[in-house]
Amino acid sequence: MASATAAERTGEPISVLILEDDAPTRWRIADALSHHGEFDVAEAATLAEARQRLAESDPDVLLTDLQLPDGNGMELIREVRQRNRTTEIMVISILGDEQSVISAILLGANGYLLKDAFPTDIADTVRDLLRGHSPISASIARFIVRRTQERPGRAGHSDLDTARLTPREIDILWGIAKGFSYADIADHLGISRQTVPGYIKTIYRKLEVNTRGEAVFEALQQGLIRF
Repeated sequence: MASATAAERTGEPISVLILEDDAPTRWRIADALSHHGEFDVAEAATLAEARQRLAESDPDVLLTDLQLPDGNGMELIREVRQRNRTTEIMVISILGDEQSVISAILLGANGYLLKDAFPTDIADTVRDLLRGHSPISASIARFIVRRTQERPGRAGHSDLDTARLTPREIDILWGIAKGFSYADIADHLGISRQTVPGYIKTIYRKLEVNTRGEAVFEALQQGLIRF
């Protein structure tokens, strides 16, 4: 039998902050939750608005999009996780964006909610999160299993350490992990924007990956970067 949610245990409403810049999507998720008396819903359309609300109080649940007008939702996930461990975090995502979701999970998100989820499923998904579950799709689960399985020649990862990446490549890998754009990475490191794709291609080759999400996952698995 599933454990009770916070609302079921205390009778207090579950506070939820929705960070989503697309107004129709944000309203639909908010309406789906507000329909149930157990949720107290607040909304934000930008990172700045979300940070202002978080400065006032920590919600029980943060539902956040990743691509926002003033930055990346991964920044907020990292900030919330550094400040407290009680807020449950769920990524608002689209189908097929598994790599971004994986990166968010590595930063501290506990699951994800599809943007086009049925209203009846939205409340159930949040309840599952609060009961200690981690709602993720089968495709993401398969990705995690595949990336954590040892491949030939990688037993113990003894031959894979920071010596395989140069200090500059490690810096760029950090930028990838933080969700920065190529331009942001170049500006932050004071290098030409045209050189960043070349560095990233080399990083992917050394880590034997093909995407940003895989690179972050593999780097964390190998201890190349830590959050």
